[in-house]
Amino acid sequence: MRWTLKPKPSEDKIKHLAQALNVEDFVATLLIQRGIETFEEAKNFFRPSLEHLHDPYLMKDMDKAVARIEQAIKNGENILVFGDYDVDGTTAVSLVSSYLKSHYPHIATYIPDRYDEGYGISYKGIDYADDNGISLIIALDCGIKSIDHIAYAKAKNIDFIVCDHHRPGEFLPDAVAVLDPKREDCSYPYDELCGCGVGFKLIQALGQNRNETIEDLVPYLDLVATAIAADIVPITGENRVLAYFGLKVINSEPRPGIKALTHQVKKKVLDITDVVFIISPRINAAGRIKHGNHAVELLTEFNFEQAQQFALEIEQYNADRKDLDKKITKEAFQQIIENNEEERFSTVVFQEDWHKGVIGIVASRLIETYYRPTLVFTKSGDKYAASARSVKGFDVYNALDACAEHLEQFGGHMYAAGMTLKAENYQTFKDAFEKQVSETILPEMLTPEIEIDAEINFSDITPKLIRILKQFEPFGPQNMTPVFMTENAIDTGYAKTLGAEEEHLRLFAKQNNSDGIAAIGFGLGKKLNIVKNQNPFQLAYCIAENEWNGNISTQLMLKDIRTDGRN
Repeated sequence: MRWTLKPKPSEDKIKHLAQALNVEDFVATLLIQRGIETFEEAKNFFRPSLEHLHDPYLMKDMDKAVARIEQAIKNGENILVFGDYDVDGTTAVSLVSSYLKSHYPHIATYIPDRYDEGYGISYKGIDYADDNGISLIIALDCGIKSIDHIAYAKAKNIDFIVCDHHRPGEFLPDAVAVLDPKREDCSYPYDELCGCGVGFKLIQALGQNRNETIEDLVPYLDLVATAIAADIVPITGENRVLAYFGLKVINSEPRPGIKALTHQVKKKVLDITDVVFIISPRINAAGRIKHGNHAVELLTEFNFEQAQQFALEIEQYNADRKDLDKKITKEAFQQIIENNEEERFSTVVFQEDWHKGVIGIVASRLIETYYRPTLVFTKSGDKYAASARSVKGFDVYNALDACAEHLEQFGGHMYAAGMTLKAENYQTFKDAFEKQVSETILPEMLTPEIEIDAEINFSDITPKLIRILKQFEPFGPQNMTPVFMTENAIDTGYAKTLGAEEEHLRLFAKQNNSDGIAAIGFGLGKKLNIVKNQNPFQLAYCIAENEWNGNISTQLMLKDIRTDGRN
C-alpha cells in the first residue's frame, strides 16, 4: 500500500471556513477537500434538502418524454417499462412501473435474460412488445447505444423513451426522447445520476404535471438510494440528497421488499455501507443466478408476507452466487499462475463454463490480489462475453475503446464495463488490451493507494468530532469516509490476531499520554510484528463507533500500519 496525504488547502481558506463554522482546522480541511468552501455550501452539505433537487425539465428531451407518456395514457396505449438486470436497472424498472401503475393500469415490465438476451435492449424484448400490442417502451439504465434495436422497434411502430446514464456513442438512437445527462447537448446541472436516478427525474417531471410535490415522491427514494449505492456513482450534489432521504425511507418506512431483505439485520440504523453489502448483493443475485424479474417482483410487492417469500428465494440465489464466486475465483487464480501471467499489466482470463452472472465479482476479487485492470471472459452463445473492472485512476472504458476493432460490442464506465467478441478474436484482443494498458497506465496505479485526508492526534478524536463526521454521511465516491493518519502510536500490550487463519489484527493504541483506543484491522494480521515490540508506528484509519451489549465506544478501523514510513 502507498500512503498519499491529500494536498492541504491554503491556510487562508482553512482559517476562514473554520471560523465561519466554529470547527477545528482539520475539519475545515476535510470540507474544502470535498469542494465545500463557504458557510452556505457547508450548510447545504450538512443539511441536505429536497429543495436542492434540480428541475427535471432542465434535462434535454424531458418535455418530449412527458408529452409522449401523457399521450399514451390519454390514448389507452400499452406501455412497457424495460430495464437492465442489475440493481440499477431493476430498481429503476420497479420505480417507474410502480409510479405509472398508481395512475394508469396498462403497464407491463420487462427485464432481459442475462444469458439468453444479454445486456441492454434486446430484439426479443421488442418482439415481446410487438406481440402484446405495446406501442411505447420506456428503457431504463440502457439504450443510449441501441441504435439498431430502436430502429427495429420503430419499423414495428413502437416508440422508445431512453433513460440512461452511460456515455453516448457518436450518434444517438432515433427515440422519441433520450434522457441522459451525459449527452453533450444536455445542460442538466448534474451529470452523475445513476439509471434509477434518471428514472426518478422522469417521475418527478410527470408528478409536476399532476400537481404532486416532491414530498409525494419520497417513498420511491429507497429504490434510488439502493441504486446509487450499488452503482458506485459519486455521492455528491443531487445524488447526495437522493441518497440521504432514501436512507431515511429505508430506516423508517421501506417498501415491503426492502423490509423483507433487512428485517433480520440487528443494526437499528442502516447506512450506505449496509445497503452496499446487505441489500444490493441480494437484489443483484436474482439477475445473476436466476432472472432479474424476481428482483422486480420483490421490489414491487406490497404484501409483506408475499415479499418475505420472494426474499427467501432471493436469499438462496445469493447463497448460490457466493459458492460460484469462490469456485470461479479459485480457478481464475490457477489459470493466471499456470500461464505465468502474474507480472502482466492486465489480467484477462477465460473459461467457457464460468457462470456469466458472477464474472464481474470475480474480476473484482482478482484485483484484490493482482492490482491491475481485469477482464473475466466466459462463453455466451457463440461468442465470448466479459466483465471488466479497473484500478483507481485507470479508465478501462477508454482502453476498450482503443481495442474496439477486436470487439463486437462494449459499454460501461471508467471502472466497470462489459463486452462481447468472437471466439477467434480472443487472443488478438487479449494481446492488444495488454499492450494498450502497458502503454497508458502509470506505474503508481499498479499499487493500491490509501488516500489520507488529514494527520491528527488521538487527542483530536472527541465526541464533537464524531458528531460532525456523522453529518458527512452518506459516504461514497467523492465523499469517502475520511481517512486519518496518526504518528508515534504504540500498543498498550493487548495486540493480538483474530480469525481462523489469524488474518485480522486487534490492538489498543495510545499516543503520548492519551488513553488507549481500540483499533481493528481486517486483513492486517501480518502486521502484528510491527506493533507487538512496543516501538512507535504510524496508523492510517477511519473513525467509527462500536456497539456491543448496548454500549457504544469509539473504534479505529485500520487501513494500514507502518513503521518509519515503511510497511
